[in-house]
Amino acid sequence: MNLESMAKYFSPKSPALSDSVPATASDSLTISDVMGAIGMCQSQAGLGLAAFLGKIGISESDKVKAVLLLARYGLAQCGKVAAIRKLADEEKARVVLVLAVFAFMDYSRSAASEVPCDACDDGFIEAEVFTNKVHTPFHAREMVKMSRLMGVEGFKPSEYEVRREVRERVRVICSKCNGKGVIKTACNDCRGRCVVVDKEESERQGVPVKKACKRCSGRGYERLPSTKAFRVVNAIAESITLDTWKKSVKPFYDEMITRLDIEESFAESALRSTTK
Repeated sequence: MNLESMAKYFSPKSPALSDSVPATASDSLTISDVMGAIGMCQSQAGLGLAAFLGKIGISESDKVKAVLLLARYGLAQCGKVAAIRKLADEEKARVVLVLAVFAFMDYSRSAASEVPCDACDDGFIEAEVFTNKVHTPFHAREMVKMSRLMGVEGFKPSEYEVRREVRERVRVICSKCNGKGVIKTACNDCRGRCVVVDKEESERQGVPVKKACKRCSGRGYERLPSTKAFRVVNAIAESITLDTWKKSVKPFYDEMITRLDIEESFAESALRSTTK
């Protein structure tokens, strides 16, 4: 059993729980078997299992556990980064925890993920618009009323209207998120498909030829900008400047993200070996 198939046991839709398709299944796993396998997997690869369960949204406690375990790993490894090693113990712990939080957020991203829109607050923005205001003065309204009663021919009430252009600030729907307040993290070029059509090669061969998207490097989604993590880290430790971040801290931050992928693969192997 792999990690992805394990997720269905946390929200079953039918009483027939099996690791295989019922029509062709030659084996079956009970809930007790699965829970026992998960327990053994947790003891062997706790960080990887918690990271995966937190990523797919099984529970908030798994997210917290994954961040704390990753922060513990970061504290054990941060000695090789001089900029972090020189910090006071409290600052060091806070910086590593921030890196762990942002690393988990980046690891958890996918093409279907949603983030708050950075162009609006709740799906609306304030904009200046010009509005045409039309009104008829009191004396003109009386004249219009009398002219209608008297049946004056060729009378045009619109001639007595006063028009003016007014500039005012109004709330309009945000064009970036279309009023939803959130935007998807899918790549703008490949739309989450990971590949795009190679126009030159397609024209040369006469058939559609696809290649990995250059914008997202074939991931299908945009990564969390590391500058967001830097701003929070810099607010905690001013000694970590942008140059220091780029030279030493960011590589360590990327290593923490990679560590989550490695730990997930460990959890995958541990679960497979337990349920084979």
